[in-house]
Amino acid sequence: MFDLSLEVLRVVEEAALASARTMGMGDPNASDQAAVESMRRSLDTLPIQGTIVIGEGERDEAPMLYIGEKVGANNHGSAPNGNVNVDIAVDPLEGTNLCSTGGAGAITVLAASESGGLLHAPDCYMEKIVVGPAAKGAVDLDAPVKQNLKAIARRLQRGVDDLVVVVLDRPRHQKLIADIREAGARIRLISDGDLSAGIAAAVAGTGVHAVMGSGGAPEGVLTAAALRCLNGEILGKLIVKDDAQKERMQSMGISDPNQIYSTRELARGQHLIFAACGVTDGNLLRGVRFTGDGAHTQAVVMTSTPACVRFIDTTHLDNRPDVKVRFR
Repeated sequence: MFDLSLEVLRVVEEAALASARTMGMGDPNASDQAAVESMRRSLDTLPIQGTIVIGEGERDEAPMLYIGEKVGANNHGSAPNGNVNVDIAVDPLEGTNLCSTGGAGAITVLAASESGGLLHAPDCYMEKIVVGPAAKGAVDLDAPVKQNLKAIARRLQRGVDDLVVVVLDRPRHQKLIADIREAGARIRLISDGDLSAGIAAAVAGTGVHAVMGSGGAPEGVLTAAALRCLNGEILGKLIVKDDAQKERMQSMGISDPNQIYSTRELARGQHLIFAACGVTDGNLLRGVRFTGDGAHTQAVVMTSTPACVRFIDTTHLDNRPDVKVRFR
């Protein structure tokens, strides 16, 4: 797969700019729609034959960027660059509620791989634990919370009371929260955005040492793609709600719903690209800033081959003759 990283960067930047225009307006559906429509338009300009393997649900539920949708200029007969087959996972706007209220941590996200490189995860919950490179191989999804926290602290050469664990603020996590507090670690409760929290856990200096609890399975795959590039680790197990969901998993090729997936099993591609752009300010990325001369974005683009992480600040200039470029 030829280098698509800068093309993928453009896709998430344009989606961030579109959704940022809706920030604070109190309409999460409008924020999500702005990101989805922008991302779809941008994807259709890429010289690829792309398939959405993680997207906005089924075709009947979401007419744009649905699972199985074909995107890319080659699919539409407008690019002469041959058949470059790419699997694509998207979260056009992680944190729609955050964007609509002006809360911190909303981002636009896309991951890409050669065909077959990303798990086709159903839209269900996944139990997860995410750690950075230092704690890789030290945690066990079936182990007690206290044991995992001691293992993380040992690898980081610090006490459990120095750890910060991110947990989604949900009623289902009451016992998990109690167990973490009993073990002595500190907790950062978040209303949304466990994907960006998972990335932060694998980046030194963010103040996040682990993410625990259940969240969306699609976000788990996207997190795994980023962690393959960052040398972090995610362990995940799908949560089966009912027989209908179990049958759906089987139709997607998941024979064992109780399997615990490793990072590489969730994102097994040899050539992975992950990109995210800040919409509102967060731990990892600054949000979009509009000025009289244009807009400023901050994004991260990662590749597994070669192993490379780029933090990119971009100024998108207005098309006017009196526009000024400012040093930042």
